[in-house]
Amino acid sequence: MKCPRCGVDDDKVIDSRPAREGQAVRRRRECIACDERFTTFEYVEVKTLLVVKRSGHRVGYDRSKILGGIARACEKRPVTLERMEAIADYVERELMRDIAGEVSTREVGELVMSKLRTEDEVAYVRFASVYRSFKDVDEFMSELRHLLDGKEDAGDRS
Repeated sequence: MKCPRCGVDDDKVIDSRPAREGQAVRRRRECIACDERFTTFEYVEVKTLLVVKRSGHRVGYDRSKILGGIARACEKRPVTLERMEAIADYVERELMRDIAGEVSTREVGELVMSKLRTEDEVAYVRFASVYRSFKDVDEFMSELRHLLDGKEDAGDRS
């Protein structure tokens, strides 16, 4: 592994531990040449997953896009990076269970929204407003009413 500071590929592993709920191995390394410490992650190589866009175009699955969307929705909200990573991990695990190797953006968005709804309602509404591309205020208000109705139903059970 090349050192991010000096570029030499001679290092030693200081610590290894499971990460991302056992889906990866996190390794702390130290460069022999410059003593820089850095972290690497090792993953199982998974099958190619294609995301089918609304236009019909197919693009390769990119976890960073999911995480970026979650981070934008959670901006200035009390949701930790660890929780955002956990949501992205959940979405990725669910998508990889699909044997077909293709998933629609609708499925991806619905998975993210289902987790955000239970994590932070404001982040959920932010994500939904971008994902669902509300055409007007009425559509937005309809989504908010749906969210509030769900809260009232849950309150009736207590």
